[in-house]
Amino acid sequence: MLHTLDTPAAGAERPEARTLAVISAGTSDPSTTSMLASRIADRAAALAAQRGIELRVRFVDLRALAQDITTALVSRHVSPALQEASDALRDADALVVSTPVYKAGPSGLFTSFFQALDNDLLIGTPVVLAATAGSSRHALVVDDQLRGLFAYLRTVTAPTSLFAAPEDWNSGDLGKRIDRAAAELIALIAGGFRETVRGDSWGGYQHSFGSAGGTELGIDLDTDLMRLATGG
Repeated sequence: MLHTLDTPAAGAERPEARTLAVISAGTSDPSTTSMLASRIADRAAALAAQRGIELRVRFVDLRALAQDITTALVSRHVSPALQEASDALRDADALVVSTPVYKAGPSGLFTSFFQALDNDLLIGTPVVLAATAGSSRHALVVDDQLRGLFAYLRTVTAPTSLFAAPEDWNSGDLGKRIDRAAAELIALIAGGFRETVRGDSWGGYQHSFGSAGGTELGIDLDTDLMRLATGG
């Protein structure tokens, strides 16, 4: 699902366009997990418009990709639908990720999706972390577990994370936290954080062979050693 702001009137300067990918691992319909992600995205789009940025929002529903994700983990076969989702994250300027919490941890569907991704796909990408649960006992899962996962993926997470239990939906505090997280995300997008990191420091990261880092392309085949190895 793609959301775009209104097209500028004729003669008006077209806003700068950026893309936000929203990933939800909600399994019910309607889903509070998806609802929380959508509220963050809507607020981010509104704040972006105030800065003259057109924020195009693309929603990735992991529930529809459950079988594809499992197949990718077991056989390394990436279906066209899963590749499309991966491409959406690769091309995004920022992410909002949202998961339900089960038994004091993010859902298996959520973690499996990110485990199936290329290790280099999200380097330098700004991310807002969000989770929902049936009890506030799970409130620490976002900062205790999700931040570690996204640190490994070498993203930059917004300082403010979001968690919503049933009693939070009618609380003004949740709205304030959403405002704060969205503002932090837009500051990172507007400042070009992802582009700067990838442009200036890409070669400084450790990349896996065959990954989006493409380090194998940096091998100089025209050396005495490589010619000897190939019988030349």
